[in-house]
Amino acid sequence: MTSTEAHSSGSASGIWNLPNILTMLRIALVPFFVWFLLLDSPALHAQNGIWRWAAALTFAVAIYTDKLDGDIARSRGLITDFGKIADPIADKLLTGSALVMLSVLAELPWWITILILAREWGITALRFFVIRYGVIPASRGGKLKTVVQTVAILLYVIPLASLAPWLGIVAFIVMIVAVAITVWTGVQYVVEALKLRASGRRAESQRG
Repeated sequence: MTSTEAHSSGSASGIWNLPNILTMLRIALVPFFVWFLLLDSPALHAQNGIWRWAAALTFAVAIYTDKLDGDIARSRGLITDFGKIADPIADKLLTGSALVMLSVLAELPWWITILILAREWGITALRFFVIRYGVIPASRGGKLKTVVQTVAILLYVIPLASLAPWLGIVAFIVMIVAVAITVWTGVQYVVEALKLRASGRRAESQRG
């Protein structure tokens, strides 16, 4: 994401700057988002009511803080090691909780949630695995994946089906596109990691 790039482009002293506070706010909003979805669950006979709209608004605000903290960090040079770690964690907590909750509420097939989460955490683990050989930069496809995933999740969280049934179909189509891009970019990152590891090993053997 934009904020992840900005956080990772350098370092600045102090945790308590505005971009980091916005990142922490995004993390703090996650339990409220989950709670609002639960309050709107069919078990409480309150489906597609005010709490669902509250969940949608919370998700939208959290996503906006992601863009905002990146813009501020980049423009003011407020980049910290804390931000490098906390920003992607905040992103994954938000999108991950949304996907899991939508599946728990039987609105999103579990295979979609499992596939996306496996890709996200798998690529994160892969980055750490090859970090001794270098850093895998975020690709354009990865940025596109993030945007489409976010739009798809937001379309699911907003009670579109209560407004018009066909809008639910649109949400599903966008989610399928997000899954396709997620898998495609995941394969790209694996290939890039293998190339990075191979070149790193060659460099080590030459030095040896």
